[in-house]
Amino acid sequence: MTRLKTGSRPGSIIVISAPSGAGKTTLVTGLLRSLPGLRFSVSHTTRRPRSGEREGREYFFVSRRLFEGMVKRGDFVEWAEVHGHLYGTSWKALRQAQADGHDVLLDIDVQGHRLVRRRLPEAVSIFVLPPSFQELERRLRRRHLDGPGEIERRLADARQEVLHWKEYDFLIVNDALTSAGRALRSVVIAARCRRLAQQDRAREIANGFGG
Repeated sequence: MTRLKTGSRPGSIIVISAPSGAGKTTLVTGLLRSLPGLRFSVSHTTRRPRSGEREGREYFFVSRRLFEGMVKRGDFVEWAEVHGHLYGTSWKALRQAQADGHDVLLDIDVQGHRLVRRRLPEAVSIFVLPPSFQELERRLRRRHLDGPGEIERRLADARQEVLHWKEYDFLIVNDALTSAGRALRSVVIAARCRRLAQQDRAREIANGFGG
């Protein structure tokens, strides 16, 4: 069992989901740069690295056989198949970050979010929406990462993913990057002030009052 460091509060678990092309990665990158004490949960995946991606930074890139072995051992908090590839969040990495007093940011899809909420109901969840379907399509085509067939598949998936917005605690419409980034930062700061996150410190203070 991972022990909490002396004087630390247990880190909050923050889930962020969005349709592909909604700008989630850009928002997360800005958040990690601007807010200390926040650790990005690096998932395992069976897809190949894209240009500029590095092992252990964006993902841990593993074979399907290795990934399936980890599933059988129960190594993942959640895992799912997305766009033909497997993705999963490690229990060990999550608990270690919490024990270190870090808030942990999980970048996962709606399937993964459902599993996390069942197993970790204290998690805070955020869904990022594009301002419209037409704008999402424009962004996907403009970034030149996928061929026409893959873009159509991502758009079809997006039609289904946005139907799950009601399952999340917070919604952020990314129509302007600066304002969406401020909103995301505010949600994380608010999560740190929840009673659950502050209860150990509050008890210690209350004891000093004789409470």
